[in-house]
Amino acid sequence: MHIAWTSFLLALVVITVVPGPDFVLVMGNAVRSLRQGIEAALGVLTGLLVHATLATVGLSALVAAAPTALFVVKAIGAAYLVHMGFMTFRSAGKPVGEQPRQRNVFLRGMLCDLLNPKVMLTFLSLIPQAMDPKAAPLPQAALLSAVTVGVFAVFWVLVVPSARQLGRLLSKPRTRAVFERVCGTALIGLAASVLAT
Repeated sequence: MHIAWTSFLLALVVITVVPGPDFVLVMGNAVRSLRQGIEAALGVLTGLLVHATLATVGLSALVAAAPTALFVVKAIGAAYLVHMGFMTFRSAGKPVGEQPRQRNVFLRGMLCDLLNPKVMLTFLSLIPQAMDPKAAPLPQAALLSAVTVGVFAVFWVLVVPSARQLGRLLSKPRTRAVFERVCGTALIGLAASVLAT
């Protein structure tokens, strides 16, 4: 089995470090508290595991091949990002206890990832290109999907503590409010990007 590990890992690292909805959500929560950052990251990783499983068994390919189904996923994902963006914008600068997004952070992270069609399409475009066409596809897809989730897990282990350091810099309520409004605006902008792709 000859998997194209070099090109696969290079592309995966680029995809991992380019900020998207998951990054904005985890970063916004991690700045507030380490616990919220960890919960959001675990939610995102759970969503990734679901995507990895669906891609491995071929269900994601069926959705991607059906334009109507893909549009519905994109529309739901964009609507959810807009909702999160407005919630983040509205709660900007409030104490942690007064923020509605403090609750169900894990669920928000999971839904953010699950409803992001870009994640699904990443699994469908990146993994097949790295696979050996002469070898059995299922074990390769499972292995490459597991590596993808693992790389993202390492990324979050590095990012969440770093975000806490940023949180100390954003200890002033006015500065933190500006940062959170930027995060909220970014989520809304990413919703438009999801629909446009």
